[in-house]
Order: sequence, then C-alpha cells, then structure tokens
Amino acid sequence: MWALRRRPTNQIDYWGGGTFRRVLEIYHEPAEISVQQDGPAERVSLLVNVTAHSLPRSARKEVKDQLERMLGLRRDLSSFYRLARQDPKIAPLVEEFRGLKPPRFPTVFEAVANGIACQQLSLLVGVLLLGRLAGKYGQAIGSAGVALRSFPSPEDLSGARSDSLRAMGFSGHKAEFLLALASKQRHANLDLEKLECGDNKTALEFLEQLPGIGRWTAEYVLLRGLGRLNVFPGDDVGARNNLARFLGRRKPLDYEGVRRAVAKWQPYAGFVYFHLLLARIRDAGWMNGTKVESVGLQQRAA
Repeated sequence: MWALRRRPTNQIDYWGGGTFRRVLEIYHEPAEISVQQDGPAERVSLLVNVTAHSLPRSARKEVKDQLERMLGLRRDLSSFYRLARQDPKIAPLVEEFRGLKPPRFPTVFEAVANGIACQQLSLLVGVLLLGRLAGKYGQAIGSAGVALRSFPSPEDLSGARSDSLRAMGFSGHKAEFLLALASKQRHANLDLEKLECGDNKTALEFLEQLPGIGRWTAEYVLLRGLGRLNVFPGDDVGARNNLARFLGRRKPLDYEGVRRAVAKWQPYAGFVYFHLLLARIRDAGWMNGTKVESVGLQQRAA
C-alpha cells in the first residue's frame, strides 16, 4: 500500500489500522472500497467491502478488476525473484519487501494527471495538489462520519475552470493541460485506455505528442498507469537519487547513467524502482508513523 500511497499526506488512498480505503467510481457512481488482508502468509486472502448508494450486481466484477489492477494481484513475479536471488546487490532489498506487488492507478487518465501535477515539484506538493483536486471535484461518499472522495474523472472535471485549479496551487500551464486532456477524453477525442494495447515505443510517442507531457511524464505513465515493469523513469530526480544512494554513487546520475545502471535488472527495472521507493519511505519513518513529512514548496520532484 505504501508503494501506491507514496506519501503520508495522500488524501485519496487511505491506509490505517491494516485497512486500505479508497473511493472508486464504478459505472460513474462513487463506491467506497475497504480492503483488509487475512490469513497466514502462505494462504493470504483479501477481504473487500463495498459501500455505495446503488450499484448493480455486475459491479462486483468491476470492483474486482480495478483492485486487481491497482494492487498488482495477478502479476506473476517468480522470474523477478529468480533474477534477484542471483544479484547480491538487490537480493537483500527484495527480501526485505518480499510480497510487494506493482501498483497501478485505476485509470490511465489518473496516471497522466499525477504526472502533470508532480512535474518540477516535490512529490509531497504534487500529492497535496491532487488531494485538493479530489476534494473539490471528486465524487463523495460518507462512511463512519468521514466523507471520502474519488479521484475526479474527466466527466467530474466538466465544470472545472483553469482559475479554480490555479487557486489550488496548480500553475496556469498545468491547469490548462489537465483540463484540455479531460475535455478530449470526455468528448471521445482521446482514449488513453487504448494505450494498454500498444508497445512501449508506441505509447511513449503518443503520450509525448500530448500538450504538457514530456519524457518524464510519459515514462511515469507507462510504469504507474500501464504497468510496464521494464520502465524506470530516468528523468525522475527522486528516483535517480534513490538509485545513486543505493548503488553508492557519489555523483548524481543522468538519464543515460540510469539506463545503464538498471540494465542488468531488466525486464524488471521498474519494479526495482518501487523497491527503492519503499526503502526511501522506510528510512523516512513514514511506514510506522514515526515521522510526518513537512511541505517544502521549493523542493523538486522526489
């Protein structure tokens, strides 16, 4: 869950008391999903509760499909563990976080929105902006006295204005890019989900043609939106720093340096990205709640 949450200030993906909670839009209606793990490690089950005002029986499959996507439940990682056992450098890290599944956003649109929000900012600030966006435009559902909100779909953003997003802290360009993409998706001029069917090269070329999306955002979407585990976003400053620290490099890595460094872990370089992220979260003390991250508006993407 921490590989999905990334920061303790995440107001969309809730984690506490061994329970994951999130509002998903199922057939355009908000549904609060509550997930708990049960059973011994060798026979783990996930207990899922769905709270909604009204959903058809067919919603059960939709919820199941979305959770399997978000939580990486159907990914076969046996070949990754064989690779890790043969590499003394990553073997201890992989063993420490054994059981990690590669997370994905429930929609490619949400992955793109996350990428745009976090451009040239610290991840903390990007997550804060996304929480504000959900708080204003996401669909709400109440449970136990707390109203949770979904991440807004393109349809939810139909009445949003650029100045409203700027008031939340988005730059003018980011607000315009995000609303333009939502409008195109809403009016069927763009179908980001079709990227699932293309290879990495096709998907990257398509994404980089869209306004506001460069190489970093495109690779981020491939990894976190499409689940391409061979993609390590080489322009991600935080990921570069995590990798350099892990490898004991004194000098910072550039894009080509990252590509060369992770080549030996292919086709799972992107999955190593998640392990390095968890190591950063562990070192920061956020997993056990011993520390709280403070907002630093001058920080760069982490």
